[in-house]
Amino acid sequence: MDIHHRTAFVVGGTSGIGLGLARRLAAAGSTVVVGGRDTGRVDDLETVRVDVTDPDSVLRARDEVLTAHPDVDLLVTMAGVLLQEDLRDPAHAAAAETTVTVNLLGTMRVVDAFTPHFLARGDADVVTVSSGIAFLPFPLMPAYGASKAGVHAYTEALRPQLAGTGVRVTEIVPPAVATAGQERVNPAALPLDAYLDEALELLTQDPTPDEIVVAAAQHLRWAERDGTYAELLAARSKALAVLPGR
Repeated sequence: MDIHHRTAFVVGGTSGIGLGLARRLAAAGSTVVVGGRDTGRVDDLETVRVDVTDPDSVLRARDEVLTAHPDVDLLVTMAGVLLQEDLRDPAHAAAAETTVTVNLLGTMRVVDAFTPHFLARGDADVVTVSSGIAFLPFPLMPAYGASKAGVHAYTEALRPQLAGTGVRVTEIVPPAVATAGQERVNPAALPLDAYLDEALELLTQDPTPDEIVVAAAQHLRWAERDGTYAELLAARSKALAVLPGR
């Protein structure tokens, strides 16, 4: 994928991996707009407020971006939340609903909003962001894994649906990356810059891989194939000890 001199909209780009990626795209010579609910945290890139839980907000953001930048040809959609849940407590349903609405429905809404524009262009890239947890669940965050597995499945369907239109579809599959406090709870979390270095090296290959899976995510992505799934899931389940009564 060419990341130079593109016009990109990065939804979920006001913090974490999204902001890091947006800054890398800008440094490569692309025009970049970042979208999110808290745009005040970004003062070095153009911002547009968008709440992916609100379909009208997504459409307003699309219209604002395309009015200012009618040549948008790269969409990255990665708005997400990461919430713990205790499945023995029915009150977890609120966190589950929020997670699915932001992570999965939010992805669908953003992609849907820009698909007509991209089809009319006949040359564009859509980048979705799932997670290694889509392929090997982290039981402390069950809806997060389910939502990201949904993003993966949706991306796998989107790619053939758009085949032949000139709209390419790529999925980024991150492992734990040291943002949003991950470095405090997971010593294995990759430093953000190291992650971006490796991910962008893969993303800029020609041809672009369908999935961007850095080395630290390979054991998650291929656990079932490699016969390590049960062992790794058992190890990850130890984190449930933080829940009440466990």
